[in-house]
Amino acid sequence: MVWIVLGVLLVVAEVFTTTLFLIMFGVGAFAAAGAAALGAPAAVQALVFAVVSALSLLVARPVIRRHRRSALESGEQPFGVEAIEGSTALVLERVDTEHGLVKIDGELWSARPYDTTQTYEPGQRVRVIKVRGATALVWQDDVSSAGELPEARG
Repeated sequence: MVWIVLGVLLVVAEVFTTTLFLIMFGVGAFAAAGAAALGAPAAVQALVFAVVSALSLLVARPVIRRHRRSALESGEQPFGVEAIEGSTALVLERVDTEHGLVKIDGELWSARPYDTTQTYEPGQRVRVIKVRGATALVWQDDVSSAGELPEARG
């Protein structure tokens, strides 16, 4: 029963960290719970936990991380938030460090300036640099008057 509780705690902790590290120990804990269910002594259970956790870290984690690459990195068509990043938006309500509203491909998004010293007025076009949660971080779209985009800075 201890192994199952430990496994559940590790899996829940992984949900909050998203590092693909704790989940591997959770897999080891569930394997040890299986060994305990088969009547293995505590030393064998601990060995199963250690071996399965280590194998998970060495084998499964690199494969999972490789498949988690973004669509842009893998050359696939981006979707969701990745498709929004880099697109242009129309400012509907003043965008400053406290609040803002933009229209991106027909959808309304809350927005904040990528550069916190900037503000954007309704009617301006901006570029979505990054999306954090449900908030678009935007930058002035007119490259000629804004200079370089933030990614191009050193």
